[in-house]
Amino acid sequence: MSTPEAPPADQTGTRLRRAVTGKLLFLFILGDVLGAGVYALAGSVAAEVGGAIWVPLLVALLLALLTAASYAELATKYPRAGGSAVYAERAFRQPVLAFLVGFCMLAAGVTSAAGLALAFAGDYLGVFLDVPAAPAALVFLLVVGLLNARGIKESLGANVVMTVVEVSGLVLVVVLGALVLGRGDGDLGRTVEFPSGVAPATAVLAAALLAYYSFVGFETSANIVEEVRDVRRVYPRALFGALLAAGAVYVLVGLAASVVLPPDQLAASSGPLLEVVRAADVGVPDRLFSAVALIAVANGALLTMIMASRMAYGMAEQRLLPGVLERVLPNRRTPWVAIAVTTAVAMGLSLAGDLTTLASTVVLLLLFVFLSTNTAVLVLRRDTVAAEHFHAPTVLPVLGIASCLLLLSQQEARVWGFGGLLLLGGVVLYLLTRLTDRRSGATGAG
Repeated sequence: MSTPEAPPADQTGTRLRRAVTGKLLFLFILGDVLGAGVYALAGSVAAEVGGAIWVPLLVALLLALLTAASYAELATKYPRAGGSAVYAERAFRQPVLAFLVGFCMLAAGVTSAAGLALAFAGDYLGVFLDVPAAPAALVFLLVVGLLNARGIKESLGANVVMTVVEVSGLVLVVVLGALVLGRGDGDLGRTVEFPSGVAPATAVLAAALLAYYSFVGFETSANIVEEVRDVRRVYPRALFGALLAAGAVYVLVGLAASVVLPPDQLAASSGPLLEVVRAADVGVPDRLFSAVALIAVANGALLTMIMASRMAYGMAEQRLLPGVLERVLPNRRTPWVAIAVTTAVAMGLSLAGDLTTLASTVVLLLLFVFLSTNTAVLVLRRDTVAAEHFHAPTVLPVLGIASCLLLLSQQEARVWGFGGLLLLGGVVLYLLTRLTDRRSGATGAG
């Protein structure tokens, strides 16, 4: 009599609801990548690279795809909530290292949400309401937290609508660029112009570091794999499809922006794509495009906070964070304590930092996470699982490691300082958690 095969890992029991289909996962990743980054950073990229905005965007896409291949392998090999922290624990067998990797991911998520809250409360909101930025950012994060707690299906349903809106805004920019070029007002030659006095390779590398922020977000999908149906089949398709789609849109947006406006005008604006719409002069109201930008920011914040709360939940299951974070709403089956805590931390960060520092810190923290994940792929090749899963060619994680080290070398000292303070807070939290566990164990033994 043969022994029955164990069920695939993505079909074993979980307290989370499997409500995410392949299409919802694709839109989740696309919506997270096509967030606020390109709406705000096109001008900053132009300041570094001149009119050739599309070049660093393409380079950033290629760098992101390297690490995405590692996530595709590990998420389908170990489809459990917790993402990068789970992979680090399995690969390195060091609880403190697994905690730091998970905490970097968690800190990057709440830091990104704090930055997006500040972006939401800035100039785009000012088109509609004249309110102080700090209270507006706090109210915004509270609303995001409540929607997150309502349920993963409801959150991703909102994501579908917001993703359609934000993609429509970027498509509008591309179409307007084509119209401007067609009527003879644009300058196609600017798309291959680099700033004088700077080597093109140096300019592209500096701009690619900024552009990389526009692509981060794909890694958040690894934290909801426990809620994805048929994850081993649909995850790689959704991940690579969403990244390639986002990259194509970004490159076209970069080309359109350069065609319509010179780089110095783009660099001088905090809302560069709004300036492109205005320069096209086809009657698109400022309020309409500002509303689209606000929806893009809100969508990015929602998806980021979904990731952060699931990350905290997964780390609590591994006993890397206090067990209270494992509590789930009985009916909604969402990790409500993790949602409340991550929302509160994001609120605090929105009051402590500025948008530029927060965005740069997100990239710094995620580069450490990506470095760990690319290394974990190679280490875990010796750990075989029965179920079929995506297998990345070995050269891709190796190149992924090299790309992370390259981008880390470009970070400024002030960003290292801010990131170091966050990691120090993580170390303190880890030590307190370990101390609490020891005391609980001693009490139980007594």
